[in-house]
Amino acid sequence: MVMASVIQKIIPHYSFARWLLCSGSLQWYQHPTEDELRSLAGKQQKGQKKKDRKYNGHIDNKPLTIPKDIDLQLETKYITEVDTLALHYFPEFQWLVDFTVAATVVYLITELYYCVAQPSGEMNISVVWCLLVLAFVIKTLFSLTAHYFKLEEGGERSLCITFAFFFFVKAMAILIVTENYLEFGLETGFANFSDSALQFLQHQGLESQGPISKLTFKLVLALLCALIGAFLTFPGLRLAQMHLDALNLTTAKVTQTLLHINFLSPLIMVLLWVKPITKDYIMNPTLGKESVPLMTEQTYDTLRLWAILLLCVLRLAMMRHHLQAYLNLAQKGVEQMKKEAGRISTVDLQKMVARVFYYLCVIALQYVAPLVMLLHTTLLLKTLGGHSWGVYPEEDLPCTHEMNSDPAVGAAPIATPTPAPMVEAGARASVAQLSMALGGLRTVFSPLLFRGLLSFLTWWIAACLFSTSLFGLFYHQYLMAA
Repeated sequence: MVMASVIQKIIPHYSFARWLLCSGSLQWYQHPTEDELRSLAGKQQKGQKKKDRKYNGHIDNKPLTIPKDIDLQLETKYITEVDTLALHYFPEFQWLVDFTVAATVVYLITELYYCVAQPSGEMNISVVWCLLVLAFVIKTLFSLTAHYFKLEEGGERSLCITFAFFFFVKAMAILIVTENYLEFGLETGFANFSDSALQFLQHQGLESQGPISKLTFKLVLALLCALIGAFLTFPGLRLAQMHLDALNLTTAKVTQTLLHINFLSPLIMVLLWVKPITKDYIMNPTLGKESVPLMTEQTYDTLRLWAILLLCVLRLAMMRHHLQAYLNLAQKGVEQMKKEAGRISTVDLQKMVARVFYYLCVIALQYVAPLVMLLHTTLLLKTLGGHSWGVYPEEDLPCTHEMNSDPAVGAAPIATPTPAPMVEAGARASVAQLSMALGGLRTVFSPLLFRGLLSFLTWWIAACLFSTSLFGLFYHQYLMAA
């Protein structure tokens, strides 16, 4: 509640989303006015003439057309807060970014509190904030994908459905790969979940063969993966185009190297879970004829979390280059128009230039949403999976601490001269029964289950983003050129 009040008071004055767009580093191209186009085309100001036809009392003017090879130079302007009022999806972009910042701050404060105080038996409130962030991301991606579905022409709907079926088949294929190649821990987590759930149901006096079969579990997971893949289709395709334009925009070798690393960052995340390629060589590298162990599995898991976070920070740092590359599409479209023969109406030319700026927040959401998904899925993996941010002994890990009950619960009751009322005794019995049920649910949803599930989801988000980006790179680099 404290952070919610802070968000309500601070965001109208200090918004990180507004700073990303209005910090004076992004320039957008203004569309030319009709008078400017007339002067460039050598035409006089058009007024009412007798030659204009009248229908039902209205003057029917033909649309003004100009040559496509006109000497047009677009004027640039830095984005201001007033300019953002006309942007589509700006409220959604501002809310998602600012809420993500607030949730991340809550997570950092909670981690610091758990590091200093080391409480036991308390609910980690940062988990709720991370889940809310993921819910808002899914809602935003759903609204963007639904916008593409509403378009009757262009093939966006067919492309989205095709990629959804592709990712469904790919997920089914990935889920049958053994742990010797992709070590998510899904098999171990599901086995622990099934055994714990069966014991919990038996303690409650219920007869059951198990909560869910392995086939059904993997089928539901594959459907979720297909949905995520469909949502990340257009963000990946757009990222590929912005990557190519950003490389052409800059000449600095360092910036180009960072852009390449940023584009390959999902592939790096994917390889971190491929056991024969990364884990075996990093943990036990072969020197000569012997393998020398360099780190423990716990240390490797911690380094993997840090690597994902650093790559997320790099992607955020490269955001300005990608957005500026997108804004330059207005000038790029005008230069391409000059190479064509024929004429174009002034209204179509103005729409072509203005459309780029008005959809800036849509592109920003497609860039930020996968980043936020990766970031907070990783944070959930650390918290719910029982990992740590540092190298600690195994007995000091948060997941190995047993949930101690409240000392007051196990203390001897205070002797009273009169027996407790029946209502109070019934209430205490209900509280005790509820506490036992919640304790049983903690054993059912263990860190092993969350570790396997969240590891797979983190890997899958990175895999989907890289697959769609790679397809977009191939499309814009070769198919569009042909």
